[in-house]
Amino acid sequence: MDGREIKSPEVRPATPVNLVEANLECQRRKRLGVYFLESDDRRTALGGGYTVGGATPVNIRGKPLSEFTMSKTGGWVAAFFIFGNEMAERMAYFGLSVNMVAFMFYVMHRPFDTSANAVNNFLGISQASSVLGGFLADAYLGRYWTIAIFTTIYLVGLTGITLCASLNNLVPNQDKCDQIALLLGNCEPAQSWQMLYLYAVLYTTGFGAAGIRPCVSSFGADQFDERSRDYKTHLDRFFNFFYLSVTVGAIVAFTAIVYIQIKHGWGSAFGSLAVAMGMSNLVFFLGTPLYRHRMPGGSPLTRVAQVLVAAFRKRNIPFESSEFVGLYELPGKRSAIKGSSKIVHTDDFRCLDKAALKLKEDGLDPNPWRLCTVTQVEEVKILLKLVPIPACTIMLSLILTEFLTLSVQQAYTLNTHIGHLKLPVTCMPVFPGLSIFLLLSLYYSVFVPLARKITGHPRGASQLQRVGIGLAVSIISVAWAGIFERYRRNYAIKNGYEASFLTPMPDLSAYWLLIQYCLIGIAEVFCIVGLLEFLYEEAPDAMRSIGSAYAAVAGGLGCFAATILNNIVKSLTGDVEKRRPSWLSQNINTGRFDYFYWLLTVVSVINFCAFLYAANRYQYRAKEVIEIKEQVKVHLSSKEHVVS
Repeated sequence: MDGREIKSPEVRPATPVNLVEANLECQRRKRLGVYFLESDDRRTALGGGYTVGGATPVNIRGKPLSEFTMSKTGGWVAAFFIFGNEMAERMAYFGLSVNMVAFMFYVMHRPFDTSANAVNNFLGISQASSVLGGFLADAYLGRYWTIAIFTTIYLVGLTGITLCASLNNLVPNQDKCDQIALLLGNCEPAQSWQMLYLYAVLYTTGFGAAGIRPCVSSFGADQFDERSRDYKTHLDRFFNFFYLSVTVGAIVAFTAIVYIQIKHGWGSAFGSLAVAMGMSNLVFFLGTPLYRHRMPGGSPLTRVAQVLVAAFRKRNIPFESSEFVGLYELPGKRSAIKGSSKIVHTDDFRCLDKAALKLKEDGLDPNPWRLCTVTQVEEVKILLKLVPIPACTIMLSLILTEFLTLSVQQAYTLNTHIGHLKLPVTCMPVFPGLSIFLLLSLYYSVFVPLARKITGHPRGASQLQRVGIGLAVSIISVAWAGIFERYRRNYAIKNGYEASFLTPMPDLSAYWLLIQYCLIGIAEVFCIVGLLEFLYEEAPDAMRSIGSAYAAVAGGLGCFAATILNNIVKSLTGDVEKRRPSWLSQNINTGRFDYFYWLLTVVSVINFCAFLYAANRYQYRAKEVIEIKEQVKVHLSSKEHVVS
């Protein structure tokens, strides 16, 4: 067999080998003290080392758990303590997102579009910076201590926001500031130091969220035993229940917190978020004896850099220059990366394989900046392969961000009465949460059986199929939003409401918005739950927090993209000198929100096509593990045949 080509294993019939030669070859490799991924015939993984069970759980002190301790820790009981923390964090997150725009407009006297962009930036930073929390968890602190530290920072930020809303010195004078004065911009503006304080505590809260978000879902999933026969089922249900806790937090934020704000003021509303966060912190710490932990594997960025540097150094060296056939790996089951099992070689990004090419000058104790293990190389490959999938969900996050602000503006012009009960406009975003809650409640009893008949998949749909369903439904949601907005705008102009854009039209119900709200809720649950589960399972063992951070980063980029898109659309479609309002004019009746929604529809369709291409090319890691197990069986059976 030609020694110039190194390929990942392929399943094919075993070729009988001479027993004496096989023994000599085995002894030669043993003397070398290194483990090579592939045999001379490029088919099988000699020496073992691939395990399906993943990394070994440890206690809070980093000691491996005994079988007795394993039975007393983890599982659903531990997971429910973690659900509480996530529920409170999401309640605070959505409570701020829906109320902060109004707080800046009505209390701090900032223009509506400026307030919306500031909140979009806060949402974006809190999500995009999640990669920092994921890095600290995977590299040094572990997921438990990362959550513990950043959830405390989150509480400090919420307390600061509560003080801002409660103390008169921290807000501008509210005298002679009615609705007309607000619209005309005649209210006393906030002083620069007051805005500086508000932004400081707001972004402190965002920084706290950045450490929690990439770790909570992964830490909860860590509580289940990967060696269990029902592990996949538990994991699937965990991520659905996890997002259910997210939804409950959002529903409370859009109802109870809004009610508290209307009845008792801004200080009480933000203070209730701080109290809820403090209680969730207490619950999280009470569950400490029940948690299972994973060892932090050291700096993942360092390992990525080592692979890139080593591959670059050997970029011009052909594979046949290696003293041995195959790529470098440690012997036995021991992985070079703490907290990780070995990863099988793949043919993707072949240029990176040069980092695992062992030369004579590498010696017996190789420098990691010159020679990396196959597992380390595959970590980098996996991180690269994962990127297109969460990148395609940025568009969903952009739509969700636009709905949080644009749909509220629509709702201000509509009748929000249910009989004699008037629903506050800021409560309207609760309906996506209710649709998510309903869908998750019926998911296993309705969707899974129906989908199983169509797809044949044991859980109804694969992770990527669920992401695709979510993206497809989001297209329908934003398209309907464009259709209804066109009807709403024409109705307002026809009935003389063009100038009074904050006056509800009594004969046009706001509950037409429920269609787009419920559709985007369905899209969110399919896409985000499928994405979280996909990233957790596919990410390397020692990089699962960073893998989960991919979803948060995509969400953050969607918020930033919304701000950028809004600014571009305003600059291109509006002209102050010619008195031509932009599509996103503050007066929604003179603007063209319908055009904007249809623009989002077109971009969403293009994005969905890109997702289909990326998903079709992606190969699940689970499939690779199954293939390796089958190859090992073939190899062992061939050896037994030779012996007989």
